[in-house]
This record gives sequence, structure tokens and C-alpha cells, in this order.
Amino acid sequence: MTKPLIIVDDDTRLTTVLARRFAATGKYSVTTYAQASEALKAPACSCYAILLDMMMGDELGLEFIAALKAHYQPEHLIIMTGYASIATTVTALKRGATDYLAKPASFNELISKLEGQPVAETAEHKPLTAAQAEWEHIQRMLGEHDGNISRTAEALGMHRRSLQRKLQKHSPTKK
Repeated sequence: MTKPLIIVDDDTRLTTVLARRFAATGKYSVTTYAQASEALKAPACSCYAILLDMMMGDELGLEFIAALKAHYQPEHLIIMTGYASIATTVTALKRGATDYLAKPASFNELISKLEGQPVAETAEHKPLTAAQAEWEHIQRMLGEHDGNISRTAEALGMHRRSLQRKLQKHSPTKK
């Protein structure tokens, strides 16, 4: 018997590849949605897991965690994001996500999270770069100001447009 898996992500190439890979294992039946609001319009049912993107066009995945959990009662609700930060990780887990993965996440990482197996540590821990520390600080301040760009920029002592430009860039990655 296959486990129902729901993928909510506006990246159609990613959802197509993931759906095909999960279905190929023979363990999962996959349904995909481009928006969380679209997933909530589907009939309520139980599912094994939901993979939820954090940024989908004009929707923020964090805002839909509780509603998706109530609608589908998943054992796992994993947030996937290209904008990973400590602040958003904490927020996601407080709102009910069971895990959080930074994109690009390998298929093996996803399978490991869904099947409860620990992910093998491959990289040694390195200190944060200046860009990473700045990104973390901005994300923390943004969380403290409930996502309000103007108030966050004021608290950081920078112009609102400068903050918006920094947020539009991808988060810095460890090298």
C-alpha cells in the first residue's frame, strides 16, 4: 500500500521531478499543488506527508501550516525553502512543521526525513561568513517585526529599499 504524499510548490519542474521520483519508489502516491490555497480547496483527507515550499508567488507557506495540518492530518509536514534562516526555522516549527529543509535538498535527504532515518553528516561545521551572519540577523529582525519591511529597516538603520534588495537576493550558502 502506498503512502499519500502532497507536494505544494510553485516550481513545476521540481514538483514534476519529485512526484516522479517518489512514485518510482513504489512507496508513495503523489499529489501536487502550485499554491497552498489550492491544496486547501481539495477535499479533506488524511495523508502521510506534506512537502511545503515557503515562498510560492504571493503566498507564504508558513502562513498555511496550521490550515494544511488541520485539513490533511499529515504525520510529516516539511518546509522546503531556498531562503533558509534560523528565524524561519523556529517559526515553522512553532507553527507545527515537523521538519525544515534548505533547497536544494537531495532526494535522499527527503526520503531520510520521511522515513525517519538520520541524514549522514557529510560536511564539517564551519563558522558563518559575514554575509551569512548578516542574513541571519536580518531574518531575526524581520521575525521580531512580524515581517514588516519598513519597521525592520528602521530597526536595522538602513533604507527600506536597501533591505528589500538584500531580501531579494538568495541567502548566502556555506562553502
